[in-house]
Formats: sequence, structure tokens, C-alpha cells
Amino acid sequence: MRVVRYALGLALLLIVGAAGAAGWLFYRAMPDYSGRVAIPGLTGETRVWSDAYAVPHIFAPDMNSAARALGWLHASERLFQMETQRRAGEGRLAEMLGGDLVRVDRFIRTLGVPELAQSSFAALSPEAQAEYLLLGDAPAPWTPEDSLVIGKLLGLQLSHNYRIELLRARVAAKLGADKVGWIFPDLTLNSPITTEPVAHPDHSALDAFDALARWSPFARGASNEWAIAGARTATGKPILANDPHLELSAPILWYLARIVTPQGSVEGATVPGLPVVLLGRNDHIAWGFTTADTDTQDLFVETVDPADPGKYLTPDGSRAFATRDEIIHVKGGADVKLTVRATRHGPVLSDIDARMRAVAGPGKAMALAFTGLSDKDTTFEAILKLDAARNWDEFLAAMRLFQTPTQNIAYADVAGNIGYFSPGLVPVRKAGDGLTPADGASGKFDWTGFVPFEKLPQLFNPSTGFLFNANNAVIPISEEATFGRDWEEPWRARRIQQLLDADEKQTLDASAAMQTDHLSLALVAAKPLMASIKPSDDQARRALALVAGWDGVTEAGRPEPLIAETFLYELHKALLIDTTGVDLDDEFGPLSATATLSIVKHHPEMCGNAGAPDPACAATLARALGSALQRIAARQGADMGKWTWGAEQVAILTHKVFAHVPGLDWWSDLSFPSSGDFYTLDRGGGFDTPKGEPLARTQGAGYRGVFDLADPARSRFIIATGQSGHIFSRHYRDLLPLWRAGRAIALAGSEDELKAKGATVTIFAPP
Repeated sequence: MRVVRYALGLALLLIVGAAGAAGWLFYRAMPDYSGRVAIPGLTGETRVWSDAYAVPHIFAPDMNSAARALGWLHASERLFQMETQRRAGEGRLAEMLGGDLVRVDRFIRTLGVPELAQSSFAALSPEAQAEYLLLGDAPAPWTPEDSLVIGKLLGLQLSHNYRIELLRARVAAKLGADKVGWIFPDLTLNSPITTEPVAHPDHSALDAFDALARWSPFARGASNEWAIAGARTATGKPILANDPHLELSAPILWYLARIVTPQGSVEGATVPGLPVVLLGRNDHIAWGFTTADTDTQDLFVETVDPADPGKYLTPDGSRAFATRDEIIHVKGGADVKLTVRATRHGPVLSDIDARMRAVAGPGKAMALAFTGLSDKDTTFEAILKLDAARNWDEFLAAMRLFQTPTQNIAYADVAGNIGYFSPGLVPVRKAGDGLTPADGASGKFDWTGFVPFEKLPQLFNPSTGFLFNANNAVIPISEEATFGRDWEEPWRARRIQQLLDADEKQTLDASAAMQTDHLSLALVAAKPLMASIKPSDDQARRALALVAGWDGVTEAGRPEPLIAETFLYELHKALLIDTTGVDLDDEFGPLSATATLSIVKHHPEMCGNAGAPDPACAATLARALGSALQRIAARQGADMGKWTWGAEQVAILTHKVFAHVPGLDWWSDLSFPSSGDFYTLDRGGGFDTPKGEPLARTQGAGYRGVFDLADPARSRFIIATGQSGHIFSRHYRDLLPLWRAGRAIALAGSEDELKAKGATVTIFAPP
């Protein structure tokens, strides 16, 4: 027994010691928010005041010094995030995280992102290059090219229409070309178009089911933005709002910062590793971004030379594939050799994608043409100039340098102007519409150049007094230039239209409330279908009665949105997944409300099957409801009174690494039951949901900004988690309660005012 006691005591001592050592390591990693720091390259003393939420207010002699201080702050709070993003953009995740990431590394290496970042840095002006010289830190010195890699990675995330092209081809192979139009119908009338705003449209037409004629495209990012002219605000000056919807995580992508120099100030959302304010305002203008979903990618099916597999056919004869070898190092495994091939159109993706090989067929290769693969990308310089722009003309001058990813940028200024511009390179094709993979050998579908800057979608001081975009259509499809048609479903855009029409004098509070609106017009449109179902039992009767009396607001604690969402999920599965035999969820999300509802209304022949046709879709609707109720009961029990939407719509705010470490998983996890859905302004749902959790919330407005151009200092900002990436820091999670409640903070005040409010100061000086 004495030996056992000694052994237990020693084990306890070792556990306590290990815990203490781990705690000390975590403590040492946390930054101080006061003191003095020497940074090379500063032109003078730079003071950083950290407020109650660790948001830095950087007072610097110039923007170069401010950028160096911002880089130090990014590294001190988010170094792991920066390093992970850098490795992802360089195709080096497998050497840190193991063999499961080889697939991702293959894709990045095939695109050649690191090499493109290096050549793009050389294309920047000397002034822009100077802004990129950030302070390096372990595990390896940070280079300017590393920052461009992160920018390229973000651009790839927001440019993805080539997958829609591939999906159209796969669906056509399953259903036939004539039915592809049912799954991918064109945009028709009565949907909001950003460059053609309308005040007080006919809402009966907007909400009419016959107007729902298209299906949501693949879209990894979604966002809202609006700008309202002074004639329609309580202050007489514009209001601008923006909330980009990207992947939720802890910490969130964004990091708030404010920079004050003698030349002016700029504040808003930054991305760790990038020395600019990406979304925000300066002393003169405010701006916001949404993804434009422009068609900037084409897949070309190349014909391999039958006489020489190392060559492919072109209009000018046979040409050799450009090749290079890559070595992917794998943690705990053998190195993986990758031979990358490229054609005159771009990198060959079919070498790493079995679905592309199947679509291309024998003797073929599929290559990607993408504007984001430019080796002279000056997009960073565009953002740098945007941060300093003072008016519409300077804003447009900045946009001329913007290449990728194409964005919808809302604009407002203190002079009272509002505007919209969609910058970026948009290809002009010899022929074709870019909707499906095109023949590469003939040259008939080659790109001939890009849409001229002056013809890019834009709007300035519209007569409506407002403009908005929620990833909806930017221009009519009939326009001459091919901007694509893979925009998001118009539900959020219609809701913005409703709310702006209902409020003749918009306020900052009203715009903030719009950002957290939870009314789902898609589910409202689904209610008549549910009302047509004849209940087969008491459970179905009770469920339908609940939905019939429901207003469409998707609150976390209610059962009605759970019933309606799960019904739409099961109907989507029956009509689209089971019918096509193609897994569409990753590309379209779990609901595809527009296409699902449109098929029932306009193409009921897709209901049922050859052995059991269902021409009116009645049996299909009833089965979808039955499957939905069974699914809910299996997960939440038979008592309908205890069902809640929030139990399914869980906002996934987990750390990418610590979520897999026992003990640290629960501590680092900030997930919570949430309101909203895939179609509400407070965006929920998402793509790439956890296995078995198709209705989980993996997307959301990780950043929100609302700008008052009458008094810019009253502008509000919030991010979803906290400023810090250190899980034991109080600033890892301290902004989350505000974000959940729809509240925000201001970034304002002189140094004396910040000090009086308890802010602490770190002084940066040259060595």
C-alpha cells in the first residue's frame, strides 16, 4: 500500500507539474498590452492604445510605421492563424497536420499560388511594397510574399464558379441536357438587380411563386451590404452597412484595428497577415464588400496528342504540356511527389480530381483558366489606395488596380454621395457563355481579353436613394458582357428591399437591426406547400398546425423553424439529390429552396420515379414531411413541445486545432444554439457542415460594420469571437456576447480620452 501511495503521489505530482508547465507556456504566449517594444524600420515613436476589448488604436507618424505596428499586433495575437493560412496558401498543410491534408496541398501546388504571390509582389509599386515589410517572428520570418499568399487564398475562397461548370456537366450526364435548365434555371423578372434599384416595387410580384426561377449556386462566401442616401436617413447624411458571411471559427478571421496618422485615420476589419484595413472607413469615405460571384473561371477540355501524350492540341498544332515537379512533405508519412501539368489555358486540374477526369473522358485533360492566377496581381495596392481615398474619383482610381476576387463594393462619403462598383478582371470570350466546360483544342472559346473598366457594373447616387447587394444578380443576364449567372438566391436581397421600403428615414440602429433580422422569406414561401399536405397522423397534424400559424421568424427556441427547415431539407434531398444521383450539398447547401420549390410548381414530373410517378407531388411532399418528423424525433425526442431550432442551428465556433485536443476542446469551443437560417439577413446554415449535422451553422457575419457619415466616429464594429487567438486570454471570447446580442463598439477617441477610459499603451520605437 505504501508503494501504491507513493506511486499515486508521484503520478499526481507529474500531472500537476505537466499542467503547470502547459499553463506557463500558454501564459508566456499571451501578449502584454503595455510597455515598450523596439521595431526596426519605424520612422518615429508609434503608440498603441488597447481598449477594454484589446482593440488597438494605433497612433503613428505615418502609414508605414502603422503597418509595422499592426503586423506586430497580428503576430502577437494571431500567429497560429497567420502560420496556418500561410501554410495553406503555400500547399504545406500536410507537413504540419498529416496525410489528410495532402489533397488540399495538391490543389494549391497545382495552381502555383506561392509562385504567383512572388511575381505579384514584384508588380507592386515601391510604395505598396514598403507597406508589406512586416516584422517577422517564429516559426519563420514573415515575408511580403506570405501576405500576398493569404490574399490569394482569400481570393480562391471567393472564386469558385468552375465547380458549377463541372456540376452542370455531371448533372447533364445523369438527366440529359434538356433537364439541366430545370436544375439551373435562368434569372427572370421580379428579382432585385443591384445596378437597377427600385423603390417600393410590387411586393406581390416579388413574393409570387412564379417569379422563383433559379437555384442557388455554389458560394463559399455570402454577404450583405447597403448604402442609404441622406434624403432617406434621419441625419441627412448617408448610412452604410456591411456584414460579410464567411466560415465561422474561433478565433474568427477578422481583427479590428484603428490607425491614426497626421495624414488621416482608417479603421475597421483587418485580416491577420495583411497590413491594410480591408473593410471599414477613413475620415472621408466608408465601404463594404460582398462577393460578386462573377464568372471569372472557365474549364477547358484539352485533347491529348494521340501521337505524344506529353503534348496537347491547339489551333496552331501540338504543344507540349508545361510541367514541374513538387514534393509534398507529410507529417508522420512518406513524401508525396506531384507532377503539375499546365496548358495555355492554365493548370490541369483533372490530374488531381477524379470527377474532372470522368467528365473529360479518355484522351482528354481539363485545365482551369482563372483571372486570379495572374502573376501581376495588384489587388493589394488597390486596397491600400482605397484606405486613403477621399472621394468617388479617388475610389475609382483605386478600383482600377483591383483584379481578384471580383467584389461588389458599396460606397458612401461625408459629402453625401453613395455608390456601387464591381471591380476585378472579367474575361471576354470569343464564343460561349462559360457555363459548362468548353473545348480547348479549337480555340473557339478562348478568352480575348477583359471587360473594360468603364463597362464594369457601377452605380452613383441612384434616384431611389439607396442601393444594396446580398450576392444577388448584379446586372440583367441579357447584358452583352458575360458576367455569369451563378448568383445567390434572391431571398436576402428581397428582405433588404422590404425593410428599406418600410423605413423612410433610416437610422444607425435600424441598419444594425437589419443585420440581425431572422425572417426567412424562403420558409414563408414554403408554407403553402406544407399547407397542401394531408396529415397522415396526429403528429403531422400538430406540426402542420404549428407552421400554419407561424410568421417565418427563425428564432432558436421555437419548434416551427425546425419543422419547416427539416421538411425543406428532406424535400431537397428527394427532388434533387436522389433524382440526379449527384451529391450537390457541398456546392449548394442543404436546402436549395428556389429550385426545390420551383420544381414542385413547374416540373412536378420530377416527383416520384418511373415505377411510382407522382404528377402532383402530393405523395413526395407527404413523404418529405414524414421523414422530417422522424428525423427530428430521433434527435430531439417525441415531445414536440421540447423541439427547438437552435438545437440543430448550432453556430460552430471551434478552434481548428484545440477542438481535437481532449480537455482543451471544450474550453476553446465557443459554439452556441443560434437563430436565423441560410436565407435570413443574419446568415445561418452553410456549406461543409459536420457529418450528420446538415442544418448546423458554419457560416455567418463574423464581422459587422455600420457607418454614420454624418458623424463617422459613431460608426460601429463587431467581430464574432474576440481579438485574441490565445484560448486562455479573456480577449479570446469577450466580444461574443455583444455579437450574439446584435451590439457593437465604436473605435474612436483621442489618446487622452482612451487613457481616461482605462486603455493601456504600448510604445513602439526604433531600436
